[in-house]
Amino acid sequence: MRGKPIRVMIVDDSAIVRQVASEAIAAQPDMKVLATAADPLFAIEKMRREWPDVIVLDIEMPRMDGLTFLRKLMAERPTPVVICSSHVARGAKASFDALAAGAVSLVTKPKVGLKQFLQDESESLAAAVRAAAAARLRPGLQAPVPRPKLTLDDLPRPPRLKGSSDGAQVVAIGTSTGGTQALEAVLTALPASVPGIVVVQHMPSGFTDMFARRLNGLCRLQVREARHGDRVEEGLVLIAPGGRHLQLARDAAGYHVRVVEGPLINRHKPSVDVLFRSVARAAGGNALGIIMTGMGDDGALGLREMFDAGAATLAESEETCVVFGMPKEAIQRGAVQSVLPLHEIAGALLAWSRAPGGRGGQG
Repeated sequence: MRGKPIRVMIVDDSAIVRQVASEAIAAQPDMKVLATAADPLFAIEKMRREWPDVIVLDIEMPRMDGLTFLRKLMAERPTPVVICSSHVARGAKASFDALAAGAVSLVTKPKVGLKQFLQDESESLAAAVRAAAAARLRPGLQAPVPRPKLTLDDLPRPPRLKGSSDGAQVVAIGTSTGGTQALEAVLTALPASVPGIVVVQHMPSGFTDMFARRLNGLCRLQVREARHGDRVEEGLVLIAPGGRHLQLARDAAGYHVRVVEGPLINRHKPSVDVLFRSVARAAGGNALGIIMTGMGDDGALGLREMFDAGAATLAESEETCVVFGMPKEAIQRGAVQSVLPLHEIAGALLAWSRAPGGRGGQG
């Protein structure tokens, strides 16, 4: 039996965005457009009559900007918000401020070719709305997860390597909806003397560099967007660029990363599954895999491959996940040794890095 549709409000000063986004939402069988508004003040008037389940919100608007509206909303009546923003530097910074203020996820829009872009990316917008509707800000509202077009099982399996060249440890983290805040919580709690960390955070192209720069300013670790051939070193966090896959590789000098093109896996590029599979083969039992908040099942199969290769694995618990989708799928596949709340993950990472051999006492 189909539940009630997700009621969506679109707040954007662009008439084209309101039109095309409305068409994209209306085409989804599990959604309906409750209302549109050219700015937050118009939105507030309409919300007094009927409250939406999800708001798609622009940042730069007249009379009241989106960030001010978001902070007011989260203080008075928390509601899932999807930020729809330009990826130019000014818009990117404001978008991360919005994520820090409580927005659930982020979709990007270009400055030119807007109508065609939104039409082409209508499924991405719909997926972001579903993820927001399933977020813990509105417990009990569950939205269907779209079936992935292509999964890890559809890709050829690279040969497994025997141990790492020098026994060096490496940490791989995968996350999606709510992950920007989760990653900040984990990484800011770590000292500079931790094994190299590779990260996939589902995020549009053009935003990952700004995200890495923001984290770099908050952490004792060095954080940057990954570049093809970067070495994986102690105290360094490499974040997958939006729109490209990240893989761990190994040579005589140790670990390095490959930034590669390729198809969408589980509807994502970068894909957590792609990263985790490469870590399983390059690092085996010298790796720790961590899967955190996110909708869908990206990362579950790859984490199982890491587990089977002898890696330590852990998942964020339901109590702290914004969306308990990716961790739940990994747990159900038998890929997870430990399930921990967000505030315990950094400590578990440190304990693993200091424990001798194998799975680092994570059993």
